[in-house]
Amino acid sequence: MDIGKSQISNSTTRNAGVALNTAWFDKIQVNTSAAERRAATLATRRSVKKHYQAAWLVKALQCIDLTTLAGDDTVGRIHRLCEKAKRPLRDDIIEKLGLASDPPQVGAVCVYPTMVPHAVQALRGSCIPVASVATGFPAGLTPLYIRLAEIKYAVDQGAAEIDVVINREQVLLQNWRGLYDEIAAMREACGEAHLKVILATGDLKTLRSVYKASMVAMQAGADFIKTSTGKEDVNATLPVSLTMVRALRDYGEMTGFQIGFKPAGGLKTAKDAMTWQILMKEELGRRWLEPDLFRFGASSMLADIERQLEHFTTGRYSALSHHALA
Repeated sequence: MDIGKSQISNSTTRNAGVALNTAWFDKIQVNTSAAERRAATLATRRSVKKHYQAAWLVKALQCIDLTTLAGDDTVGRIHRLCEKAKRPLRDDIIEKLGLASDPPQVGAVCVYPTMVPHAVQALRGSCIPVASVATGFPAGLTPLYIRLAEIKYAVDQGAAEIDVVINREQVLLQNWRGLYDEIAAMREACGEAHLKVILATGDLKTLRSVYKASMVAMQAGADFIKTSTGKEDVNATLPVSLTMVRALRDYGEMTGFQIGFKPAGGLKTAKDAMTWQILMKEELGRRWLEPDLFRFGASSMLADIERQLEHFTTGRYSALSHHALA
């Protein structure tokens, strides 16, 4: 049973950013009711079953940023998580899926800056990048020079991707110049590391503010825009994700740059993975199902994906405890 693997090349021109242009979003209106109706149909418009569903789930696990951001993280936990990242599926499941010659791996491992060198060491020899949160995660309220220093520290330690969080006050006060300048400075501090900008959409109040903040982040040079830190009261939702994806599409049409998207927080099941993949496929096309343009910030999702793939290959469901992350 070979479910196949994608042959799409993951090569995109990095977003260079543009000068701040508020005319691109000043008069934007977002119909919340329409966004909610569109989001509500996503899980019902397609029925993906059997080996097609298995293929989608394998693709989903390749887009997971396997993450630990706990106050009691240890070197041992990081190493165990990295081993899971390199081998997210049990060998018997991989064999039955026909993927033994090229087993799937997750999209990245995401940790706090001080844990970056341990993750880099544990992942040596693999192609899995290390991502690090920075800039006073999750509140983003430390002074800018400290936030920039944290980015540079994480990059120096080997992080290939930096997940930064914005200062939400800039959005709530509509201070687009202030938001743009801060994100542009973060992009410069990242150097060659890719910049993933967390909007913390649960704190932004309206979909219109979500759209505007998304556009400013991309104009300032974001390689990815991300919904949430996972610490807000409301994290990734489909209406918010739809709004961000539409902003991403608009920016691409105006500039030619392909920007990545990362929903995070509240996504836990294989069904969630399928729903968000359908969103990307319908709104942006097949290209946005690849890990260089799409990531899940949803580590717990991996256990359910592995469980569903075990059911596909054996016909039996096992307890989630059989599919530990580390």
